[in-house]
Amino acid sequence: MAHTDPHSGQGSVTAADPGETPKNRTAGTRTSQTAGSDRAGNHLRPAPPLWSILALTAGAAVIVGTYLWVLTTQPATLGADLGHTTLGVMVGYLLGAALIAAGTLPRIPRSVLALMPVMIALNITTGQIVGTMTAIPLYLDSLGTVIIGVIAGPAAGALTGILTNVIWGVTINPTVIAFTAGSAFIGAAAGWIARIGGFRRIWWAVIAGAVAGIPTGLIATPVAAFIFGGGLGVGTGSVVAALQGAGASMLGAATIQGLGSDIADKAIIFALAFLVLAALPNRLRSRFPFTEHSRVKRRNRTDAGPAHAAASGH
Repeated sequence: MAHTDPHSGQGSVTAADPGETPKNRTAGTRTSQTAGSDRAGNHLRPAPPLWSILALTAGAAVIVGTYLWVLTTQPATLGADLGHTTLGVMVGYLLGAALIAAGTLPRIPRSVLALMPVMIALNITTGQIVGTMTAIPLYLDSLGTVIIGVIAGPAAGALTGILTNVIWGVTINPTVIAFTAGSAFIGAAAGWIARIGGFRRIWWAVIAGAVAGIPTGLIATPVAAFIFGGGLGVGTGSVVAALQGAGASMLGAATIQGLGSDIADKAIIFALAFLVLAALPNRLRSRFPFTEHSRVKRRNRTDAGPAHAAASGH
């Protein structure tokens, strides 16, 4: 008789019940397949509607367009205050966030929606302290974004990153609004990496975070160099100044600093997100179906038992 593990979604085979015939077993298999499972017993989620895909695509296009507009125009007053330029960029990113939200909110569990404000507050607090007030050339302002991406998927992670920078920019530091595209990317990347099993081992998470830090740094570098003249924080700014003193150009210094800081920053953040996920009890993880992609698969001792006994008999 075929049974399905509710936690892993994988089918396992056990001995047939008394009186169960092959015909009944076949009928049971067909019933489970028609109930939304494939031949292996994996639960099949319904495909997202077309309007949801279009909304997500449009939201991503608006964010990319806003980012490219910032790079091409290089507005000198961006981030200086909440003037027309900063508000215009903010509207562009908010529109992208609204479209992403429209496409993903119907599929996000309520528990994730309730957790988002906490993760946004975590991002802003750590980013403001570490990224702008200390001499550490790191940011640590996307830990909450990565956690949401791992437990809820790429769109939810991207949405958390966008809202973090917009809220942060309105309330405390307008300059961070210019870096919203990078925050959206790292949230989406965390979800993509979790989906392929990148958070099943801590070293996988560390390596994946370091790799994800490369495009994240490249996204942020032109904004830092062309608009803000290098690093913005105490630590990152000092690194850029030191590299310029050694003869590097502004763009070269910002690129070296951005890549070095983002690779280390995202490797640390992905490792911390892995530890947070590993610490969640199964009862709490069950509230976030996307975490099944990050579950560590262990060998089934029941299935291995007969084979082991037969081997020991020889």
